[in-house]
Amino acid sequence: MTHYVAYLRKESDTDYGVEFPDLPGCFSAGSTVEEALAMAEDALAGHLSVLIEHGDHVPTPRGLEALIGDPERGDAVAVLVPADPDLHKPERVNVSLSRSLLKRIDAIAGNRSRFLAEAAEMKLAHPELFLFKPDLNKPAGRLSPDDLGK
Repeated sequence: MTHYVAYLRKESDTDYGVEFPDLPGCFSAGSTVEEALAMAEDALAGHLSVLIEHGDHVPTPRGLEALIGDPERGDAVAVLVPADPDLHKPERVNVSLSRSLLKRIDAIAGNRSRFLAEAAEMKLAHPELFLFKPDLNKPAGRLSPDDLGK
């Protein structure tokens, strides 16, 4: 898999910022290093997808060695981010939902897949808006009454 060099930097009063020297205009951020790198992979995939879709030139990524003396790097840390232009392509999955839930979804949504994808994006972007907050350290399985209202 191809990787692009990204510069990860943090100022005292900001989130972690990520920029790609080989892809001007492609940047991302996150409140933690892990989140910034995950968001950088997403931004890179989106940027590459748009370039490919529009038939624009996709720059060949330079290696770490080629960017050692880059004055734009400053005090940033150079990291490698995997480039997956298919990351945003829909993937068919099998999901089991009750008929009553499907009827409620169908009553307001023209497209089940889009509705479920948008609901998942909202949940991931704003977990504080939802009553159920899963314990990610707990093994997967059935919910217990103690899980509700967390």
